[in-house]
Amino acid sequence: MATPKPQRSPEEVEDIILRKIFLVSLMDSSSDSIDPRVIYLEQTAAEILSEGKQLRLCRDLMERVLIDRLSNPFPGAQPPFYYLVGCHCRAFDEGKKIINIKDNHLRSEMENVVFQSKKLSVSYCRIHLGNPDIFPDFNANASSSRNVSPLLPIVFSQVGGASIDGFGSSSSGSVGEVKCAPGFLDDLFMDADFDSLEPIFKNLYDNLREKVVRESALGNFQLPLRALIYLVRIPAGAKSLVTHKWWMPPGSFLNGRAMEVASILGPFFHISALPDTSLFKSQPDVGQQCFSEASTRRPADLLSSFTTIKTVMNNLYDGLHEVIHHLLKKTNTREKVLEFLGAVINSNASRAALQVDPLTCASSGMELTALHASSEEVSTYVSDLNARRSADIMGNNFGHNRLSLSQASSSSNSQGGPPPVQNYISANYVKYPFICECFFMTARVLNLGLLKALSDFKHLVQDISRCEDNLATFKALLEQGPSRQLEMDIARLEKEMESFSQEKLCYEAQILRDGGFIQNALSFYRLVLIWLARLVGGFKLPLPAKCPMEFACMPEHFVEDAMDLLIFASRIPKALDGVILDDFMNFIIMFMASPEYIRNPYLRAKMVEVLN
Repeated sequence: MATPKPQRSPEEVEDIILRKIFLVSLMDSSSDSIDPRVIYLEQTAAEILSEGKQLRLCRDLMERVLIDRLSNPFPGAQPPFYYLVGCHCRAFDEGKKIINIKDNHLRSEMENVVFQSKKLSVSYCRIHLGNPDIFPDFNANASSSRNVSPLLPIVFSQVGGASIDGFGSSSSGSVGEVKCAPGFLDDLFMDADFDSLEPIFKNLYDNLREKVVRESALGNFQLPLRALIYLVRIPAGAKSLVTHKWWMPPGSFLNGRAMEVASILGPFFHISALPDTSLFKSQPDVGQQCFSEASTRRPADLLSSFTTIKTVMNNLYDGLHEVIHHLLKKTNTREKVLEFLGAVINSNASRAALQVDPLTCASSGMELTALHASSEEVSTYVSDLNARRSADIMGNNFGHNRLSLSQASSSSNSQGGPPPVQNYISANYVKYPFICECFFMTARVLNLGLLKALSDFKHLVQDISRCEDNLATFKALLEQGPSRQLEMDIARLEKEMESFSQEKLCYEAQILRDGGFIQNALSFYRLVLIWLARLVGGFKLPLPAKCPMEFACMPEHFVEDAMDLLIFASRIPKALDGVILDDFMNFIIMFMASPEYIRNPYLRAKMVEVLN
C-alpha cells in the first residue's frame, strides 16, 4: 500500500507563498535556485536567527524583509517600482492557486496572507512613487530621467492603449518585463489618504502635459487624453489637479499664451488643426499633411482629410468636456475650474482687438476648445428655452470678479453719452449662480474664440484674393519679356498661395465643415437675444422710453456677434437648416430703429444687412 504524502504545515505553506511573492529567501540556496531573481537576505536572516526564530517567512516578517529587499543594492535586482508591481502581480497569481486548497481553514488563512502581501506591496508603491529617494534604484543609469513617472505606462495600458515613447509596448497590462495584475491601479488609488497620493498624481499630470505640449490634431494626444480622463474620475486625482502649482501659472506669468503653454490643461486645449505662430507651432503640421498641393488633389482625398480632422477634434472636445464636467460636479474642485476658465477668458481679452500679440494671447484653437468645454454646460438650457430657462440667467449680476465684462463696451455705451454703468455695477453686486457663470463665459469665449476665428478666416480669404490678383499681374508682365525679378516674385507668391490655401482648408475642416458646431452657436445666440429681450419686457412694441440699466450694461458684442454669425452662416450651405430664425428677426425689428438701445450705427446697419 502506497505511503501517504506528508502534509505541509500552515507555516510551511505560508513560507512558500511569501517566498514566491517577494522573491526572497532567508537561506542561501543560490546553487540550486531555479529563479535567478530570488534574493538571499543574509543580514535579515542573521537577525532572525539571533532572535531565536525559525528562518521562515510569515506575515509578521513581511514588511521587514520587504524593507531589506528595497533598501540594499543587490546585484541584478529589479528597480523598486517594478519589483513592487511584480509582487502585487505574483500575489494575484498565488491567490488564484489558493482556491484549490481543500482545507477551508488553511485556504482562509492563505487568502489573508495574499491579501496582506498585496496591500503591503501597493502601500510601498505609494511611498516609492511619492518619495523616490527613500528606495533608490541602485542599478539606474545616471542619464535616465527621474521626472517621468514609472506609473505612466501602466495608466496608459489601463485606459486601453499600448505604452509609447520608450515606455515599453503592450496592451495587455504588461510594462517592459513586468506584468501588471488586474486591479493594481484600483488598489493603488482607491484606498489611500490624499497626502500620499497627491505627489503621485502631480507627477503624472506633469508627464501628461509634456506629452501633448507640441501635439497637433493629428498628433498622438488621444492616449494622454484618456489617461487624463481616468485620473480626474478619481476623487484624489481631481483634487490634485486643481491644487497643482501649474493648474494656473503664477501671477507674474499669467497671460493667455502662458495659460496655453504652461498650465496643466493648456496644452490639451492648444491641440488644434488651426495654424499658430511658428514659435508655438504643433506637429505634425496639419496643413502640410492633409492639404499640400490641394489644387491637384482629388475631391475624395480632401473630403477624407476633412472627415479625419472633424473626427479627431470631436474626440478632443468630448474628452476635455468630460474632464471639465467631472471637475465641475465635485464641490471641492468646481470653484477652481471656474477660476481657470475665467482666467483663460480674461487673459485673452486682447484677442478682441484688431491686432493680436501672439506672444501674450492664446491661439484660436485654445479658445475654440475652451468654448466647447464651457458651452456644453448650458446645452440643456439652450435646448429648452420655453421652460423659463432664460429666466434663470440673472440680469443684475455684473460685478462678479471672475469675468471682466466691463472691458467690452455696453450696447448703449457707443457713439454717445455713456450711462453710469460702473455705479450701477457697484451697487448691484450679487454672486452669480452656476448657470449664470456658464452663460456669460460661453458668450465671452464665443466672442474671443469662434467669432475671432471667423474674422481671421475672412481676412485670410482676402489675402488669398489679393495674392491671386498680384500673381496674375506678374504672370502677365512676364509674358511681355523675361525678368529674373518677376520670376522670383512669382515663385514667392506661389509659395504664399500654397501656405494660405493650407490655412484656409484647416479653418474649413475644423469650423466651417462642422455644421453642428455652427448650429449650436446659433442656438446659444438665440438664447442670448431672447434673454436680452426679456430685460426690456419681452418681444413687444413699443419699447420703454428709457432704456433699462440691465440692458444698457450688457456688452455690445452680445448683439454684434449674433449678427456676424448669422451673416457668416448664411454663406455656408445648409448651415441654417433647422435653425429657428423667428427670434432673431423679432429682435432685429425691435431694436434696429431704436438708437436709445443700440447706439452704435454700424451695428444697426449690420442688423439691416441680416434682414436683407
